[in-house]
Amino acid sequence: MNGHSFTLAGAELVALGSGALWWPDQVLLCVSDLHLGKSERVARRSGLTLPPYDTRDTLTRLAADLALTNARTVVCLGDSFDDLRAAEALPEDEKLWIAKLQAGRRWVWIEGNHDPGPIDLGGTHLAELPRAPLTFRHIAQSGASGEVSGHYHPKAEIATRARLISRPAFLLDSDRVILPSYGTYTGGLRSTAPELSDLMRPEALAILTGRNPHAVPMPRAAPDHTNPASSN
Repeated sequence: MNGHSFTLAGAELVALGSGALWWPDQVLLCVSDLHLGKSERVARRSGLTLPPYDTRDTLTRLAADLALTNARTVVCLGDSFDDLRAAEALPEDEKLWIAKLQAGRRWVWIEGNHDPGPIDLGGTHLAELPRAPLTFRHIAQSGASGEVSGHYHPKAEIATRARLISRPAFLLDSDRVILPSYGTYTGGLRSTAPELSDLMRPEALAILTGRNPHAVPMPRAAPDHTNPASSN
């Protein structure tokens, strides 16, 4: 299993290279921001046409992670669908595929800002899920601890001798972990953005996804020395 192990609030977790979070002791797999049906929503709202394979690609990767872990509980951290109409518009074969993935498992849809729910696709719909010592919710809350969230689609950039590498990333500190977006066609917010830099502790790490996930100090924006307030 290609992953980076870490501990949050006493829970031993694994950040998988796919962008999913694995909690072995609870046999729980967590994914965030699937944005299923994004190509349909883009076409409906803008008239632009994207190849309509995003949902199938995302479900294929999710099925692979479920086969790898044999998870008994699945937590989808919100924005699982690009909007409620996108959920309703899923082709029947894709709805059936989701039902097959749900079979024999506890499946929790956390409400997001794109899909406030409920979604008529089985499973349980919750605003958040407390599962001691962790709490699963869509958007991180300042002051929380033991928190697992998504929403921001974080990514991190690191410079190597050859080139600049940018990848979706988990952001981790002693209070929380923010998951990257799991969905196809979803963009990302750089870890240097104020929304993330202000939320994460100075010692935060970024765990880059990919074949060999690894942790680096979370990249942050360089201080603005032209602003006198930045030196205070």
